[in-house]
Amino acid sequence: MNWDRIEGNWKQVKGKAREQWGKLTDSDWDQIGGKKDQLVGRIQERYGISKDEAQKQADAWAQAQSDVAQHEPAQAASARQRNRKALAEPN
Repeated sequence: MNWDRIEGNWKQVKGKAREQWGKLTDSDWDQIGGKKDQLVGRIQERYGISKDEAQKQADAWAQAQSDVAQHEPAQAASARQRNRKALAEPN
């Protein structure tokens, strides 16, 4: 997922980011607002790591979100198909 999409969908993806970086405060999340540079700075500050390492973590997280987003439609279609099949089978 690119950072424009992350920023645009910040309310939806913020919870996933919170799972990744639990040391960030509610105030941090509000101030980040989906902006990559803000996230990198807060990760660097809270975890005491280099900017390069924080950048790598943010990029890896964004890539993981992209991977999940690509698989969700297929998983949802598969689940719908299983549900239809289960409903059609006699008890």
